Amino acid sequence: MWHSAVNRFCRDVAAPAATPHFLALRSGECQSIGEIYLAVMATLLDRAGRHYPLDEPRWRGDDGSPLLVTPLPGITRADVASSVRSQWRYAAALPQPIAQPVTLGEGLTPLLPFAVDGLDLHVKPEWFNPTASFKDRGTSVMMSVLKQQGVTAMLEDSSGNGGSSVAAYAAAAGIAATVLAPESTSSAKIQQSRVHGATVELVPGPRQASADEAVRRSAGTFYASHNWHPYFLQGTKLLAYEIWEDLDFTGPAAVVLPCGAGSLVLGLHLGFGELLASGAITRRPRLLVAQPARCSPLVTAFAAGADAVTPQAWTPTVAEGTAIAQPVRDREVLSAIRASGGAMTAVPEEDIAPAMFELAARGLYAEPTSSIVLPAVRTFARQGVLTGAGPTVVVLTGTALKAADAVARLLG
Repeated sequence: MWHSAVNRFCRDVAAPAATPHFLALRSGECQSIGEIYLAVMATLLDRAGRHYPLDEPRWRGDDGSPLLVTPLPGITRADVASSVRSQWRYAAALPQPIAQPVTLGEGLTPLLPFAVDGLDLHVKPEWFNPTASFKDRGTSVMMSVLKQQGVTAMLEDSSGNGGSSVAAYAAAAGIAATVLAPESTSSAKIQQSRVHGATVELVPGPRQASADEAVRRSAGTFYASHNWHPYFLQGTKLLAYEIWEDLDFTGPAAVVLPCGAGSLVLGLHLGFGELLASGAITRRPRLLVAQPARCSPLVTAFAAGADAVTPQAWTPTVAEGTAIAQPVRDREVLSAIRASGGAMTAVPEEDIAPAMFELAARGLYAEPTSSIVLPAVRTFARQGVLTGAGPTVVVLTGTALKAADAVARLLG
């Protein structure tokens, strides 16, 4: 499947005028896996335009910026390995073959009908993933690459779901993991990471303090941050392919989702962009993105027309998973939302708990971080941004089972 997707790229796209990371081919078809790898691969790319080999364990550019994989050709329906019962059915969309994927069966979460105030939408509960959040999509691909590259120990910083996902997949990969987490992290998420065998260290201060400490230690242990590592986005992009297949191989009109650091926003941007490039869809779905008002630096920058966030004061929010004051990929996230013709909104703190309880009353036990999408849907509908014309998918990123402390406080 991966072979056929790349052959199509070599035949239809690659040319001497292509960007430097693509092999210029005129012969019609790639003849070997080695040629296929060179044709698509290339490189990792930093903000300064420097290219780096994909097989080099690296989490940032020499300029200190986050990395992205250079553009890929995307796949079509014929490239989906329909017999594979996980997100690895879309492995042909990845930039290189993975000999032994580290998988726990992530992906293939349900798409359910979801009506809100007369709008007929769909909801995608991502807690059906192995560690109960969407993060497993990115972690599976990231860990597969790290294992293939020979990494044996790694460091992660997380406020919860990312850490527990990394702990589980590191255990499956045989990689030693250390997770740095804020002291305020939900006890359920900390326990999950420890049970999987990770070393968990609690860092005093806000979420940013954990990230800063991880970067400081990265000189001694490979930093496999889900916010920094480019292959994490290669995993989250597979949600776009899955939504496309869920909708009978058509694209949605819009996707509504919460955002902290933006790995899901960027994953959807990459995935839908590749589907557009392959001709599998004809337009980009609009990305309609929510943050909690108490910590919404991307919303502020988006509204101001800025290219990057400006540091601002924030206060703790019950939507802890989105409380990222300084997202490292801010420029890319803002650009992705704008490229889709999308929109952003800041959800007031007083609306989050009622949204969680409303979802729970409908059988959807979403954590507060995920629950911000419900008031966001209503805001976007009120603004005329969301009309219900064409399929709209609402992503619930994680379960309240992992936010038991917060739920107990909200219950009083």
